[in-house]
Amino acid sequence: MRFLTLCNLYFAATWLFSLALTAAPSRVAINSDRVLVINDQKVFPIGFTTPPPPDGKTSQGQSGIGELAAAGATFLRTGAPEEGWNDATLQREQQYMDAAARYDLHCMPYLREDACLISEAREAQLRKILNRFKDHPGLGAWKGDDEPEWAKTPLPPLMRAYQVIKEVDPNHPVVLIHAPRGTVESLRKYNVVGDIVGADIYPISYPPGIHSLRTNRNISLVGDYTRTMMEVAEGKMPVWMVLQISWSGVLQPGKTLRFPTFPEERFMTYEAIINGARGLIYFGGNNEKAMSPADRKLGWNWTFWKRVLRPVIEEIGSKSPLYPALVAPNSTLPVTVTGADGMEWCVREAGNDVFIIACQREGATTKVEFSGLPGAVSKGEVMFETPRTVESRGGKFTDWFAPFEVHVYRFGVAPR
Repeated sequence: MRFLTLCNLYFAATWLFSLALTAAPSRVAINSDRVLVINDQKVFPIGFTTPPPPDGKTSQGQSGIGELAAAGATFLRTGAPEEGWNDATLQREQQYMDAAARYDLHCMPYLREDACLISEAREAQLRKILNRFKDHPGLGAWKGDDEPEWAKTPLPPLMRAYQVIKEVDPNHPVVLIHAPRGTVESLRKYNVVGDIVGADIYPISYPPGIHSLRTNRNISLVGDYTRTMMEVAEGKMPVWMVLQISWSGVLQPGKTLRFPTFPEERFMTYEAIINGARGLIYFGGNNEKAMSPADRKLGWNWTFWKRVLRPVIEEIGSKSPLYPALVAPNSTLPVTVTGADGMEWCVREAGNDVFIIACQREGATTKVEFSGLPGAVSKGEVMFETPRTVESRGGKFTDWFAPFEVHVYRFGVAPR
C-alpha cells in the first residue's frame, strides 16, 4: 500500500509538472494605468537579478525558486550571463522558464548583445532566442540593452532589434533599464526601443551614495531617480526600478562590503512605489563576493534573503493584503499631508479599502496630519505594525514619522 501511495504521489507530481509546461503561452499587456497584465491578471513585478539557480536549493533543502514564489515574488530576471547566448545558456534559460511556470512566476530574459543588432549573425541569434521562448508560459517580458544612455549606444541597431522582437513576439514587452546617469532628455530618446523603462540605483555604500553623481547621498536617491524615470516615461510607459542587494561599488578591491538593513530596504522599496514604480527588481543576490561560504555552495545569498529581503517581499508580494493596492490605479481622493517637509505619499483604492502609503525623507521626527479622506472613514489599520491603528475624524488623522520611516494605512469604506 505504501508503495502504491508513493507511486501515486510521483505520478501526480509528474502530471502537475507536465501541465505547467504545456499551459497556454503567456499573453502580456500594459493597461491604461501602466500596470502589467498577464493572462488578464494584473501583476506587480517583484523580481531578482539574477535569481537562484533553476534547480537550486535553500539552506533548508527546499526549491530556491519555490521559496521566492512562496514569499510573494512574481518575476525572475534571467537570460545570458557574461559569456552571452550559446547552447548551454539556452538550456539554462529553458530550465528557468520551466521552473517559473511551475511556480506561477514569469521570466524576464536579458537579451544582452542580441538586443543591439550590428550583424546578420546577431539577428539570426535573436530570432532563435525569441522563437524558442515566445510561447512559453513562463515568459513575462524581454530585457533589452542594458544602460544604453550611459554607454552612448547608437539608436539604429537598438531599433532594429526592437523591430525584430515585435515582429516575432508581439505578446511580450521589452524592458529598458538605465544607469543613474544622464538627463531626462538624453534618456527619453531611448523610449522608442522599449515598452517599460526604469533605472538601477544602489545608494548603500561607504561612503554613501557613490552610485549617483547627484548631491543627495541618502537612500532617498531611490525616490529622486524614480521621479526622474517617471518624467522620462511621460506617463506613457510603466516605470520599474532596480534596487540593491549588492553591487560592484561594495565588492570591488578597495571597497567595503555593505548591505541595506531591513529598514533601509523597506524604505527604498516603498519610496519607489510611492513615486510611481509599477515593478521592482532586486539586484545582486547572485554576487559571490557578497555571499557567505555556505551561500556560495547554494548559489545565492540566502542569508540576506532571510534577514532582510523576505520580510520586505512578504509585505508587498502577491500574497499580501497590500498587493491589490499595488496593481490599482492612483486614487483621485484629495489626500494631503501637512506638518513636515519631505513627506511623500500615494493613495490607492482597492475593493472597499483606501490605502495610503507614506514615508518621510531626511529631517526631524515629526507629527503630521493627513486630510482628504472620506468623512465616513473612522479607524484605520497601520499595516505590518499590529496592533497599531489610527483614528480618522472628518477625513483627518495624525501620526508620527521618523526620518526614512514608512507607514502603510488601510481604511475600510462602505461600498458606494
